[in-house]
Amino acid sequence: MTMPTVDAAAPWLRSYPAHWRAPTDGRPMLELFADMLGRHGDAVAIRYFDGVLTWRDVDVESNALAVGLIERGVRAGDRAAVLVQNIPQFVIYVLAVWKVGAIPVPSNPGYREVELARLFADCTPAVVLAQLDQGGVARAALDMAESGALLLVTNPRSYQTRNTSILPAPVAAPDRCELFEDVIAARIGCTPPTIISTSASLGLIMYTSGTTGVPRGAMMTHANLAFNTQVFTILSETTSADVIFAAAPFFHITGMICHFAAACVAGCAMVLPYRLIAEPALALIREHRPTVTIAAITAFNALMSAPGATFTDFASFRHVSSGGAPVAPALHDELLRRTGMEIHVGYGMTETTSPAVFTPVARNIPVHPEYGALSIGIPTPGTEVRIVGEDGAEAPPGEPGEVCMRGPQIMAGYWQKPVETAAVLSDDGWLRSGDVGVMDDAGRIYLVDRKKDMIVASGFKVWPREVEDVLHQHPAVHEAAVVGAPDAYRGETVLAYVSLKPGTVAAQDDLKAHCRALLTGYKQPRDIVILDELPKTVTGKIQRNVLRDRTA
Repeated sequence: MTMPTVDAAAPWLRSYPAHWRAPTDGRPMLELFADMLGRHGDAVAIRYFDGVLTWRDVDVESNALAVGLIERGVRAGDRAAVLVQNIPQFVIYVLAVWKVGAIPVPSNPGYREVELARLFADCTPAVVLAQLDQGGVARAALDMAESGALLLVTNPRSYQTRNTSILPAPVAAPDRCELFEDVIAARIGCTPPTIISTSASLGLIMYTSGTTGVPRGAMMTHANLAFNTQVFTILSETTSADVIFAAAPFFHITGMICHFAAACVAGCAMVLPYRLIAEPALALIREHRPTVTIAAITAFNALMSAPGATFTDFASFRHVSSGGAPVAPALHDELLRRTGMEIHVGYGMTETTSPAVFTPVARNIPVHPEYGALSIGIPTPGTEVRIVGEDGAEAPPGEPGEVCMRGPQIMAGYWQKPVETAAVLSDDGWLRSGDVGVMDDAGRIYLVDRKKDMIVASGFKVWPREVEDVLHQHPAVHEAAVVGAPDAYRGETVLAYVSLKPGTVAAQDDLKAHCRALLTGYKQPRDIVILDELPKTVTGKIQRNVLRDRTA
């Protein structure tokens, strides 16, 4: 594929707010953390239910853990898997791993033995941290992978005293493991030897294939991490005075960069909800009054719809953004009306170390006149974006094509997978996203849909997102997902799944009539299935693949 040249016009630069700038500090993450610690060491770092840790506490405990890891043979360049929710132990562990010069590999703590064994066989970790309630699964997965990795287990009820039902009950530790808390307690006050990591050193491996297919570990250097962490703090104007509500999982790139790493650089506090369940999360928001957060739009929809949620519950938020899934214009407007939260829409991938495109303002975000898509914004500082047609040439403004990106945050490649790396990353640094988008004359980007999700009905292209946006305009629809279903006559036909808002009623015929009024014939769903809840990933993305399987 012939990629666009670096000399192509960048019309989005005209829309940059005064505070948007590309960061120039490319030092490794630990050096940025050390600078922050010198300024804000005594400030609160973590609020975990009723538990509080300062940044000095976090530094001392991560030092102790780093010493323990070195004593157990963990070395620079080793991989260190972490399988926990948003708990203080994640923060302490990742900092300790960086202090050893090793590479954190965060993964979903909900994975089962076979899924984890596949991941362990690929990244060959030297150490794994798991929650006690998942320790047996982690032990079995290491045995399946024939791995001799050190297994640490931790109690998610540590660092707080509330008997909250959201936290799993303590269970017995599995065979052949050590307790995270014991390793730290035995070495408090110890300091590890200084390990030199450069900006080019790997600072993170994050897997992108989910629970199916061949795992692909996106490799991020410390330069990638430092650049995009600072980009997010610049875009969101996050300072030490802010309180981040860690709504996105740390084991997802959004939570890793925009919550964990951003707090480590800005020196602000994080409120950790363990995982996002609407009612307990809302209680923490009321208690701790956070100011900054980012999450999938489904998470905001759930918070807004939680029993007892009021407009004033969200009044403390100063900057709120959403990424990971398209935002329906109707849902964006409803959130503003019901919560007062003006959602900045962003776009990025694991391979772009989180944000690559972002809206400069949250109000009056434009909607594409043809596709009905809400703009995902403009390229972030230091980032180039091009729309590339099927012929490999750059598409003119207004024409759809694949979204391609280049910048200091683009991954180094996939772990031990040169063929897969070459398929998406060109020699001159352009990353193919697999997403179809449109750029207008002002450089604003509109995401049409995933290339693989396109439906071809009787030869006509149907983008699921367009139909979903129409369904969201119905007053009873809570969530919507559209997939292609096999059809003997048309090849494919449009099938919609929806869930309804609490207390509302809508028949299938009502929803079909709504679509007929707003969509041309071939885009209208031939069937609409009403479910109590749509299947989602742990990060809040609706799982179209699961819905497709229902049609097979």
